Amino acid sequence: MLTSTDFSGLVNERFFRNFLPIPATNSLKIGERTPDFELPDITRGKLVKLSNYRGQQPVVLAFTRIFTEKQYCPLCYPHIIDLNRKYEEFTQRGVEVLMIASTDKQQSEKVVEDLGLKMPLLIDPSCKSFRDYEVGQALGAPLPGQFVLDKDGRLRYKHLFSFLEPNATVEKVLLAIGK
Repeated sequence: MLTSTDFSGLVNERFFRNFLPIPATNSLKIGERTPDFELPDITRGKLVKLSNYRGQQPVVLAFTRIFTEKQYCPLCYPHIIDLNRKYEEFTQRGVEVLMIASTDKQQSEKVVEDLGLKMPLLIDPSCKSFRDYEVGQALGAPLPGQFVLDKDGRLRYKHLFSFLEPNATVEKVLLAIGK
C-alpha cells in the first residue's frame, strides 16, 4: 500500500551512499553480455544467479526504486504494478522478469506481501548490481532501468531513467522481446 506520511526506515546507510546524484550512464552495448550477479529472491526464498538463465531463456531486468516498505518512488510504483499485472504475459513467452530493488530483506518481504508480487523480487541493499549496470542514483536510492537479455545473456534493449520517461512501458519491453 502506498503511503506518504511514514518515513521511518528511509534514512539509512543506503540513503547516504546514494544521496548525491549520479546520472544514468550505462555503457553496455547491444549484443554484449551483461554483468552477472547473484541476489536473494524474496518472492521465492532462494538465491538467483543471472548467468544460470544463459542458454535457457530470455530475461528482463527491471531495476526499480523502492525507498522503504512504506515509501515507493511515485515514478516507479505504476511500473511495478504494471509489470506484476502482466507477469504471466512474459512467462507465456518464455521470459523471466527479475525485479531488483535496493531495499533490505525485511522491507522487501513487506513489499512482496503488500503488492502481491508474482514476479521474483531480488534485493541488493549494497546496490552493487545497480552500479554494475550504471543506472545512476539520486536522493537516497538508485535510479530505475530496464534491460532485456536474450537467451544467451546478450543485451537486446536497455532503457535508462529520464524525467520524460522514467521507466520503459511494459509494451516497449514486450516489443523488445519479440515473439
